[in-house]
Amino acid sequence: MKENRIYNFNAGPAALPLCVLEEIQDSFLNFRGSGMSVTELSHRSKWFDDIINDAVDRTRRILNLGDKFHVLFIQGGASLQFAMVPMNLLHAGQSADYINTGTWSQNAIKEARLLGKSIKVAASSEDKDFTYIPKNFSFTPDARYAHLTSNNTIKGTQWASFPDAGNIPLVADMSSDIFSKPMDMKPFGLIYAGAQKNLGIAGVCMVIIRKDLLENIPATLPSMLKYSTYASSNSMYNTPPCFAIYATQLVLKWLEETVGGLDKMAELNRKKAQTLYRVIDSGGFYRGTAEADSRSRMNVTFRLPNETLESLFVKEALKNGMEGLTGHRSVGGCRASIYNPTTVQAVEGLADFMKTFASANG
Repeated sequence: MKENRIYNFNAGPAALPLCVLEEIQDSFLNFRGSGMSVTELSHRSKWFDDIINDAVDRTRRILNLGDKFHVLFIQGGASLQFAMVPMNLLHAGQSADYINTGTWSQNAIKEARLLGKSIKVAASSEDKDFTYIPKNFSFTPDARYAHLTSNNTIKGTQWASFPDAGNIPLVADMSSDIFSKPMDMKPFGLIYAGAQKNLGIAGVCMVIIRKDLLENIPATLPSMLKYSTYASSNSMYNTPPCFAIYATQLVLKWLEETVGGLDKMAELNRKKAQTLYRVIDSGGFYRGTAEADSRSRMNVTFRLPNETLESLFVKEALKNGMEGLTGHRSVGGCRASIYNPTTVQAVEGLADFMKTFASANG
């Protein structure tokens, strides 16, 4: 399988660990002696029970969740959660605070307001085109929750530490940096993450919700839009996205057993990001787009002297075995997404290419 593989810097769907791909390959036609592909297993079978339960157990261990949280697997990606969160947690007469740090935060705010919910923007970095993470917040004392996006893939910013909202539970879209570093779950009531960036393949969203937040979910919500439906059925009220959950389980296994947990993962991610930012900050050819203290360790965004050179950079990178370096269509420029599975070797290869390209075109 290693032949003809390139360095994958796509923002999502993104790179997977090679060992995960190889295990999927080995089990694709005959999963654990079942005589069936993993894609053919019944979700009511013991084989799939073992898969989903292991994914939940590993998530609990890696994040030290204890018994206060449910781990759920829901279809619809993070975008569905923009609506499910306020539908489930915000009742008549209640309001929630949102921190606006870019496109995905804006989409979450939009969906909540489409539902007629009372939303207050407690902080925003829109004044500087979302190039930084806010440091000053104005939380509403009786807010039901405070929502944030932990890593902003388009603008390349990331929360280094989370805000203190007092007794207000934090709700976070962690699609692009979940499991990238240790975190304290105590301030959080709910986190959610589309798997296709840092956790697995497209098709499933992991939701981790504090159990007490399930107590007042409106009875009038459709069954498939209630968190309680998934919590009471181990995410198998209907046929779940079995293959996507299987891929997530293997990535969690890799993170726990091969990498060695979140401390080790954070160390690798720090090294990868520093390798690229050092190149960006040297020589003046490249320019980072995020303020230094808000830079993402997952999505490194940068510009070259002009768009012609940016286009050439992306084309030459592909010729040299590096894919996915075009910036988001809404902002242009270049972006290297270096999620957990992206290897140090891949990042060092990109850094060397960037130096060579700058020397040839500077």
